[in-house]
Amino acid sequence: MSVLIVIPARYASTRYPGKPLVELKGAGGEARSLVRRSWEAAMAVKGVDRVVVATDDERIRTHAQAFGAEVVMTSEACRNGTERCAEAQAVLGWKYDIVVNLQGDAPLTPAWFVEELVAGLKADRGADVATPVLRCDGRALNGFLEDRRNGRVGGTTAVFTRDRHALYFSKEVVPFTARSYADDENTPVFHHVGVYAYRPGALRDYAGWDMGPLENLEGLEQLRFLERGRQILCVEVQAKGRQFWELNNPSDVPKIEAMMAEMGMA
Repeated sequence: MSVLIVIPARYASTRYPGKPLVELKGAGGEARSLVRRSWEAAMAVKGVDRVVVATDDERIRTHAQAFGAEVVMTSEACRNGTERCAEAQAVLGWKYDIVVNLQGDAPLTPAWFVEELVAGLKADRGADVATPVLRCDGRALNGFLEDRRNGRVGGTTAVFTRDRHALYFSKEVVPFTARSYADDENTPVFHHVGVYAYRPGALRDYAGWDMGPLENLEGLEQLRFLERGRQILCVEVQAKGRQFWELNNPSDVPKIEAMMAEMGMA
């Protein structure tokens, strides 16, 4: 099955304008843009036929082409990364069996997250979409709770059935747990990692649907699938000692740089 990775990169972010071009310093002090680091993460994934950056902004296109990325121009009408992936797939002729949305704000995404995600979607013929989830340790959970206490949007959490089909995703910390956890202790909370693999039919349908009330309230694009009764497979992945964080706010930049330094990422 042919696999396409699309990296949606939008300049006009409401929360963080110009986010794809924000520079992050690695362990050696070299600064590279967020979109470049996301592209490098995509290029490290095995079994992928093509990687493209999808944008509606000339600044991002010029920058991405300068470091060697293939760019697909999409319209300003795209409301989220999934719609941009659908448009990119359409521009390329709908010729890929699986389309991966590697969001441009997650440069710490390990290659095996995407590889296991694609394998999970191939194996579960009942699923229309697949997305990775990572069991939170106490350190991660406490970070999410601290963000919420301070009015910040941190990570997204996921709850799912016994067969790993999603029930809900939220920017609140769900499920609720009254316990306190040590930094290295496993918790019942799963962090939703912002990567998706879609079957072409589901992606084409998505682009034609209106936004539902839950998607509007949470600001989470994947809820449009659940509101339409489509199955999302949650693939549990292992961190293997790696830390993971998405760049949602300017305050996340030093957090991600510290994680990169700790992991020795250039």
